[in-house]
Amino acid sequence: MASERHVIVAGAGIAGLTAALSLARAGFRVTVLEQSPVLEETGAGIQLSPNASRILIELGLRDRLEPFIVQPDAIRVMSGGSGREIVRIPLGAAAERRYGAPFWTVHRGDLQAALADTARSALDVTVKLGIRVDDFAGHSNGITVQAYRGRQIVDERGAALIGADGIWSAVSARLKVQRKPTFAHRTAWRALVPAENVPLHFRSDMVNLWLGHDAHLVLYPVKAGRLINMVGIVHDEWNETGWSAAGDRAEILRHFARFSWADSVRELLSIPDQWLKWALYDRAAPFMGGAGPVSLIGDAAHPMLPFLAQGAGMAIEDAAVLASCMKAHAGAPEAGRIQEGLRAYEKARRARTERAQQASRKQGKLYGQTGPEAAIRNLGMRLLGGEKLLRRYDWLYSWKAQGN
Repeated sequence: MASERHVIVAGAGIAGLTAALSLARAGFRVTVLEQSPVLEETGAGIQLSPNASRILIELGLRDRLEPFIVQPDAIRVMSGGSGREIVRIPLGAAAERRYGAPFWTVHRGDLQAALADTARSALDVTVKLGIRVDDFAGHSNGITVQAYRGRQIVDERGAALIGADGIWSAVSARLKVQRKPTFAHRTAWRALVPAENVPLHFRSDMVNLWLGHDAHLVLYPVKAGRLINMVGIVHDEWNETGWSAAGDRAEILRHFARFSWADSVRELLSIPDQWLKWALYDRAAPFMGGAGPVSLIGDAAHPMLPFLAQGAGMAIEDAAVLASCMKAHAGAPEAGRIQEGLRAYEKARRARTERAQQASRKQGKLYGQTGPEAAIRNLGMRLLGGEKLLRRYDWLYSWKAQGN
């Protein structure tokens, strides 16, 4: 009989590893199945707002992350056309006082490594690499997951399966309860460069955001300030799946054309020798939940466009709520109690994640304004000022898991 307190997690990314640590802390035994044979330092920088960082701190990760994070002093919003500052939104100590947790920037690989190292040292977490989840079947005692290690079939039995395997989730596809993601007609470009290669005034502990014609650019430090992360998001019809397609510098410069973008921005875009790009996908329908002993978290459940920088944040929130709900409904050997916990988690997350998705889409439209609309947007932001603009994120950044 499968243990009523054994949970299988598909995917060892940020969502899956945070879920594993949160579930172990709630008294469950967790097995994480990851198809990659090694956990490599991939991706680029991510922003962790207070709603996410407080959960990581509660999991004991602050000291482990301290050597790698940056705590930005502000978000500096600038006009892409003129290069001039529009408004500065305070972060740093002011945001930590306001929300009770810090705003961090970090390299995705550093966060994943911290989560993985902590998971490996946890007695109740097992991470198995090189194992691809293929199918699963629920039964009276829980669930059996069929996976492959190369050509070898591997079976894993547990009380529940959590799909944390990203936007192209195999678990979600097998459930057949979610609509397929749709192309958002935007492409994101990313690059990492040594800080000394960037002009001095862009090396400070700031999130720099330029809004301009059909595109925007974000720049901020990671690796404790040793590297600068650049992300440019443009309207585009290139829609291949995947996260790391090679991008040509001349192509991204065409999206940030000389006639509509300041020379200072184009000079920054000319610094990286290598760019990578990925197409953005969205799902208009809200998170529909799972079925039986199966549920989803993170991008597998509710992909987020990047305009609120909440993809990782919502996944981390999911993990905390999932563990809390499953703990609240565990305690009896009946498989139905675990399933009640999964349904409670899904109900608790639906409105929150839908609001974040909608807010991100709205932010994307705001960022993409041009001509008179952009001028009105910039004037409105300047008149509101940074403090009032920060308050508009209170609903997002003040969030705490129930009971915390």
